[in-house]
Amino acid sequence: MPSKPLEGAPAPVDGALPDAALATVGSRPFGVYVHVPYCAARCGYCDFNTYTPAELGAGGQGGATSFVDSIATEARLARSVLGERELPVATVFVGGGTPTLLPASDLAKVLRILDDTFGLAGDAEVTTEANPESVDLEALEHLRASGFTRISFGMQSARPHVLAALDRQHTPGRVAEVVGWARQAGFEQLSLDLIYGAPGESEADWAASLETVIELAPNHVSAYSLTVEEGTKLSRRVRRGELLEPDDDLLADRYLQADEAFAAAGLSNYEISNWSRDRASWCRHNLGYWRGDDWWGLGPGAHSHVGEVRWWNVRHPTEYATRVGAGRSPAAAREVLDAAAQRVERVMLGVRLVEGLETVALCDRGRAAADELAADGLILDRELAAGRVALTRRGRLLADTVVRALLPD
Repeated sequence: MPSKPLEGAPAPVDGALPDAALATVGSRPFGVYVHVPYCAARCGYCDFNTYTPAELGAGGQGGATSFVDSIATEARLARSVLGERELPVATVFVGGGTPTLLPASDLAKVLRILDDTFGLAGDAEVTTEANPESVDLEALEHLRASGFTRISFGMQSARPHVLAALDRQHTPGRVAEVVGWARQAGFEQLSLDLIYGAPGESEADWAASLETVIELAPNHVSAYSLTVEEGTKLSRRVRRGELLEPDDDLLADRYLQADEAFAAAGLSNYEISNWSRDRASWCRHNLGYWRGDDWWGLGPGAHSHVGEVRWWNVRHPTEYATRVGAGRSPAAAREVLDAAAQRVERVMLGVRLVEGLETVALCDRGRAAADELAADGLILDRELAAGRVALTRRGRLLADTVVRALLPD
């Protein structure tokens, strides 16, 4: 959740949605995202909407109104906007920031709020992100007992100097420790996040990180290339010439190195940056984003999407708490996606998935471009013959090129 403001139309103070959007509610899976914007320290590469204690200052989390109370208030607003129709929550994802900086009892309370307000589906996937240094066995046991089914640890690297370059706070050995605790606590769905292309990371360093992940045997792995985001500490160091910007060819090599290692270990790619042991381990919440389902984002800076209306909340925790405390929607702005915008997003997101995109979503020129992309080895011939656009491994490396070709107008 990048911290840069977006442009959009003013959002109604009461959060009301157009009748056309409400008419489709319940026809697609419904998820809830909860953004916890707090971090113990700021990583140099991160441009997410996060705040450290020093940045917030005294009372910076909303004064007398606690964060969890503010989330509860926005959840009630969401329920009133969406109406009383049956709308069980299929997935919950608590992200950040570092959600596990909140006590496990607070995260459990958030989950009870969502269950009381909407009702959780019987098979709901409930995920929280966690930094390795922010949890212990007792906290993990509490989370699992309260209904969390999935946990995603920010590992990033197995090498101390790479972690230091990323301003990460944990030591490499801590990851194995928390993975063991998570399993002891009863988490069957466990994910690890990696970043490749950090300053000073060698091919051997990346190989060591991959080997460590494979030894820990998670159900799910996410691996992202380091991106230099404007306004971050990393971007300032690159601009001053202290660090080199990651090289595209090197990043491609790292990606292929990961894909080959994961495949050999039984982890299959199901989205460009995500691998899993089986289909049951796919992150269902993120699939909702990629497939264009509905979700309500609670918390400062959180984004929502219901019935082709997309909106985003004010970013600062104090302003967020003030708005919801006054009975107002925390939405900063919103946009209604017209048919052209919907098609662009459907193509951009659909091609990322192993299941691909139906060619009926393309215009005539886009279908002609798909034939050329298949001839160039960027999309799979057999899938195209079956009416779908699905990327080859090389196509994953050039996904932006594929999307531009499929959207010629």
